[in-house]
Amino acid sequence: MSSVLQGIKVVDVAQVAAVPMCARHLADFGASVIHVEHPVAGDMWRAGVPSAVAPSGVNYSWENFNRNKRGMTLDLSQDAGRQALCDLIAASDVFVTNLRLWEQEKFRLGYKEMRRINPRLIYGSVTGFGKKGPDRNTPAYDTTAYWGRAGVSQVLTTLGMTAPSTQPAFGDVVAGLGLAFGVMTALYHRERTGVGQEVDISLFHTGIYQSSFSAAVAAAVGPAYDEWKQAGGVASGRFIEEDEAARQKRLDAVQRVQEAVIGLDEIYRDYSPNPMARAYLTSDGRRLIFNAINSNRYWPVFCRAIDRLDLIGDPRFDSAEARTENHLVLEPIFREAFLSKTLAEWRPLLNELPFAPDQSLAETVVDPQAMANNVFVPFDHPIHGSTRVINNPVNLSETPATIRTAAPEFSQHTEEIMLELGRSWEDIARLKERGVIA
Repeated sequence: MSSVLQGIKVVDVAQVAAVPMCARHLADFGASVIHVEHPVAGDMWRAGVPSAVAPSGVNYSWENFNRNKRGMTLDLSQDAGRQALCDLIAASDVFVTNLRLWEQEKFRLGYKEMRRINPRLIYGSVTGFGKKGPDRNTPAYDTTAYWGRAGVSQVLTTLGMTAPSTQPAFGDVVAGLGLAFGVMTALYHRERTGVGQEVDISLFHTGIYQSSFSAAVAAAVGPAYDEWKQAGGVASGRFIEEDEAARQKRLDAVQRVQEAVIGLDEIYRDYSPNPMARAYLTSDGRRLIFNAINSNRYWPVFCRAIDRLDLIGDPRFDSAEARTENHLVLEPIFREAFLSKTLAEWRPLLNELPFAPDQSLAETVVDPQAMANNVFVPFDHPIHGSTRVINNPVNLSETPATIRTAAPEFSQHTEEIMLELGRSWEDIARLKERGVIA
């Protein structure tokens, strides 16, 4: 039995979840996919997480995200490794990656370079926060960009309860499916025109898109970014001034919320005893979400950010294994540190870490990163006037999605479509009389 994508060649240079899931979808439908890993470190998803590895020792999560592929290793930091990858790309139809933008530049693997090698190439990528804006190169996982900053946790939280624990790769899977849809759309365009193009999607925009039921309302009724800034809005999203009584009431609640978060962490520890993949509260009651899965890489950065350089050389915490073993000692240290500052004070100190604040949709719709990447766009509704709507999360460089019309009124185009089918006005009148059409 033939498959719809048989003969399509795909190169997958990515780790963890979102882009590998995109490539897996393409492979499921018959594409020939090569998954490229570093010859020493490999794909960190192979290590998996405890809940993904069955008692038999089989990492079913790895199998789920990478089935139907062939695997190879290349060190892209070496010229010979990059040349081998370029040779692969020259002979392929699709290249997908989640290399950060600065890594694409470092290894000369951006779309402009790859297009020179293969003008017909479909170049797909997933970023954390989009290709533009101040946080375009900020480290990101779905826990931070999708759950936290996009407002998904807030949408799923009932008033009075703590935010839900995050499901690993939850947003990655949706972004991977979205990127696969974009790649397929670009392949269809190339089939008609012969022209390749770039496709990209972000975890941040995906989270907003998946909250569309609520986010569409927030975008329409919330303040425009310019208005918000003129009113004194800041990056933390506290664009509504509190009086002293309201402020004190919120600060008094911090301890109660902290106790609830600690209780939630007791459950979460059974799943992940990594203190650098946790949520911590600030002094103004804001929730900071961290997901430093590669904790050895970020450990010194983390310690510098909280001004605890003494922890770097502490033998209790000097490796991922040591921090896991002593996480019950380290977590209270972190909790106390983060309670010492407000969210606004912490933001500039955490830029080098995979971190995001747990935002509400009211904050998300005025997030500077959302504005920079056109997550919300203006639309002149024929009845309701000027408003803002959620843009399509899948970006195609040559054939972008457009918003051309409002949603139809009830039976608005029935007569028009019946005329296109060749029906006469007399036919249409009879169908109305019989109740076939409205």
